[in-house]
Amino acid sequence: MPLPPLILGIVNLSSGPSVDPTIQWTLEPSVLVGVTLITTLYVLAWRRARATGSAHAPGYGRLALFCAGMLSVLIALVSPLDALGDQMLVMHMAQHILLLDIAPILCILGFNKVLLRPITRQLHALERNAGPFSHPAFAVLCYAGFMWVWHIPSAYDAALHNTTVHAFEHLCFAFAGALYWWHVLSPIRSRKRLTGLGPIAYMVSTKLLVGALGIALAFAPDSIYPFYSHQPHFWGLSAVEDQNMAGLEMALEQSIVMGTALVYLFYKMLSESERDAQRSERYEVV
Repeated sequence: MPLPPLILGIVNLSSGPSVDPTIQWTLEPSVLVGVTLITTLYVLAWRRARATGSAHAPGYGRLALFCAGMLSVLIALVSPLDALGDQMLVMHMAQHILLLDIAPILCILGFNKVLLRPITRQLHALERNAGPFSHPAFAVLCYAGFMWVWHIPSAYDAALHNTTVHAFEHLCFAFAGALYWWHVLSPIRSRKRLTGLGPIAYMVSTKLLVGALGIALAFAPDSIYPFYSHQPHFWGLSAVEDQNMAGLEMALEQSIVMGTALVYLFYKMLSESERDAQRSERYEVV
């Protein structure tokens, strides 16, 4: 029985002609200005929340988490990873992971109720006006849908050939990631809040939809992206091996992140059940 292409690529990694990719910083001004502006606004809000003297005021841990999220954006869009993503699929996949999962998770964890208190009413109004677009089901469709649509060969190659389309692709991933993880990690209560086993179904359905894409790429016998098919064998990897490794990277990241999130949700669900039970006992005593 023949070995899968990914295994063959690992075994014969040094068999093909090896070329070193170009490693350089992008330093896109719009990204640097945007990240600086967003971080400045967050720091001002963080300091204002700290000044309230509330027992639940955000600590330095929240600040560190948000800054780490912004750093993830910089790594994805202005570090050498950006240039490498234009040469290797496995590096481009790392960009998508940072924008879709890592950066949104860290940034949302940087907020708490006190920090968001000045805009809580506006957020609730936005949720009401958004209608079905604020429902968790839409977030799942948006998250998985963007991953599948942007990995269609014609769409993927269009993004690599056109900087405007590429920027739009990154915005789609950032938006989908922020919307998706907000329903899981939001520090304020939503009218369409996931309860009971809802969060588990939310995470598992996404894992199945996106994980299937990663597995398909990991075991595809041929390169499906013409752009990368015409690239040299960077670090000795053929286009098929590069694609297989990117698919494995996606599937592995989904397993780690989603698995961690599921553990967090189980813990949160048990904690809320315990608090509800304690509250009921206090009312019975009264």
